[in-house]
Amino acid sequence: MESYRKMLIFIFVVLLLNGCSKKPDVAVNGRVVPVKVDKIKLQDLHDTLDYTGDIKAQDEAVIYPKVTGKIIEKVKEDGALIKKGEAICYIDRDEVGLKFEKAPVESTLSGILGRVYVDIGQNVASDTPIALVVSVDKVKINLEIPEKYLPKVTVGQEAQISVDSSPQRKFTGKVTKVSPVIDLSTRTAPVEITVENKEYLLKSGMFAKVQLVIEARKDIPVILKEAIMGHEPDYYVYTVEDKKAQMKKIKLGIRQGPYFEVTQGLKEGDQVVIMGQQMLADGAAVEPEMEK
Repeated sequence: MESYRKMLIFIFVVLLLNGCSKKPDVAVNGRVVPVKVDKIKLQDLHDTLDYTGDIKAQDEAVIYPKVTGKIIEKVKEDGALIKKGEAICYIDRDEVGLKFEKAPVESTLSGILGRVYVDIGQNVASDTPIALVVSVDKVKINLEIPEKYLPKVTVGQEAQISVDSSPQRKFTGKVTKVSPVIDLSTRTAPVEITVENKEYLLKSGMFAKVQLVIEARKDIPVILKEAIMGHEPDYYVYTVEDKKAQMKKIKLGIRQGPYFEVTQGLKEGDQVVIMGQQMLADGAAVEPEMEK
């Protein structure tokens, strides 16, 4: 009786292991696998270097009074537009024997009043900062670029700028300075990006994300990263022809976001599986659904 029980247990374990180890074989079983496909299309791609930096005004000036005395009138407040030579505030001069005539504190720069430091009634001297004026028709961003990338960065090169305050907007800037000197401690060199700012949407002190375009490709076949299988250099995908899966080896080029350049193995119009390829084998029957 005991031997009979052991035999039954043995048979049960064997059957259980066989059932667990059995893998679906689409090609053998003749199953049709539903997959989602996308067509290879031509588009432009840019290879970029991604950095972050702080926005600064192109020019700025701290304004000081020419005379001593007491602030008796403020004409401009923080954020106001101001022209060169225009008064920010007026001072009652405290020089004995002079006929009263309020003295203006004038801006030395056209731009925006970033900050007014004084209040009415405050005594000021020639070394008292009155205001900060910034010129923001153009702004700049200073980056520290590692030396290995410097050969790919040149004056006039385009950069894409984004800020949290305008998440749907991209601002275009250009490289205006590339330092010829590398910092020996960090192995980096300063690079300056200048951005047009006619709408004053970019403000000094803002945090910015910068993409430096180091290579641009036009009208090249691209593929979504979801379609790619394998590891470099043995990348492959599954294409669909006549509702049959075909495994194809491919070579990739530059990447931008979810798209990769295909340099070999695919052409425009090829249908590539982007979902369900893990269940496929070469020659498997598929039911494709086109990505919208």
